[in-house]
Amino acid sequence: MSKISLLQKYNIPGPRYTSYPTVPYWDEKGISTEDWVKTMQFSFNESNSAKGISIYIHLPFCESLCTFCACHKYITKRHELELPYIETVLKEWKLYLNLFPEKPILRELHLGGGTPTFFESNNLNYLIKGILDSVELHRDYEFSFEGHPNNTTKEHLQTLYDLGFTRVSFGVQDYAEKVQKAINRIQSFENVKNVTGWARNIGYTSISHDLIFGLPFQTVSNIIDTVKKTIELKPERISFYSYAHVPWVKGVGQRGFGDDDIPKNDYKRKLYEMGKHMLLNFGYVETGMDHFSLTTDSLFKAFDSASLHRNFMGYTTNNTQLMIGLGMSAISDSWYSFAQNEKSLSGYQERIDKKELPIIKGHLLTDEDLIIRRHILNIMCHFETSWLDDDLKFKDLTQVLVRLKELEDDGLVLITKHGLIVPKIARAFVRNICMAFDLRLVRNKPETQLFSMTV
Repeated sequence: MSKISLLQKYNIPGPRYTSYPTVPYWDEKGISTEDWVKTMQFSFNESNSAKGISIYIHLPFCESLCTFCACHKYITKRHELELPYIETVLKEWKLYLNLFPEKPILRELHLGGGTPTFFESNNLNYLIKGILDSVELHRDYEFSFEGHPNNTTKEHLQTLYDLGFTRVSFGVQDYAEKVQKAINRIQSFENVKNVTGWARNIGYTSISHDLIFGLPFQTVSNIIDTVKKTIELKPERISFYSYAHVPWVKGVGQRGFGDDDIPKNDYKRKLYEMGKHMLLNFGYVETGMDHFSLTTDSLFKAFDSASLHRNFMGYTTNNTQLMIGLGMSAISDSWYSFAQNEKSLSGYQERIDKKELPIIKGHLLTDEDLIIRRHILNIMCHFETSWLDDDLKFKDLTQVLVRLKELEDDGLVLITKHGLIVPKIARAFVRNICMAFDLRLVRNKPETQLFSMTV
């Protein structure tokens, strides 16, 4: 079958697998606070002294709405909201500190959003110091944050660097004016060049640029221009994401343009293939789905050593077992369970004021979930998995192999006696391969579209 027809065949709605089970398939009953605390403490005891823990802090404020964004955000220009929000986050962290049996060892800290650089430098300093004063640092700790090129200042970069941050990710998306207007994200190459240069001069060792293909009005020439400009600045990492058009989830925010304005099917994939070809030619290496890095970067080294991990923060070089999510809508992961915070700002703050963990929903993983999760992580992070060991075998493996047979016949997966390998030419179809393992999706296929398209 030709490559074009394979794209047509396999470009179907499917999860991105930042978790397994995926959020729509979490237990309808949710998770009790007691069960979350129990699994969180168990995971802490298993991993704190050896691996340490991760913390994700969700900083939700944005001054304007970017119409490509599917994150939980709060649109406002009221910067007086910053400090009360930080105080609430620190109160939430204190609730966790009271539940830990010993001082946490912090290995990874990430600031996401929203727009973390919406917050003033002194407020970010107050937030991070409030965390650092209560932890010990792992010898291999890594701190990172997401910055908006239009409002990230030298002061932001220096303040966070002085606190231990060495990684920063800048959202670029596309440099074409027509595309930027459609997604309401107007930023110049000059701004991106400035913040990238400032970060490098200050001492950041890993700078990432986030690009998106499949945006409204985007053309091949737009991709060529955007990637050329990106290569000129030579960030250590590049995320090259597919635009997820999910207006049924995010409402009017993703209906600022018509469906006919969005590149589809073979043309959309042509945008990706062009960008990927340029990146590979310049020396970037594909390191996980939709990610590229220079061989000097820690992301490549983690991929090369098969230690790359994936969670709600995306790909990470640190495979910590416990991740605590702080802030409105943040998701925590104990490996054995997931717990998501209240999604509204008022709901989140009210729960914290009552000295309650602000959990609104979650999922307690079954033994089967845990095995499937490991397989999906292996495929997403290493492009292979194995069921040679007994602890990776499961009852429905035979049915999974039946579902993989068509993918194998189409050359998208190599099945061995004890495992599978995803060939380089088939990495565009990783989500489809994972779907063959997704027992919850197979047993309860959605009647309406829940996910973005896989390819």
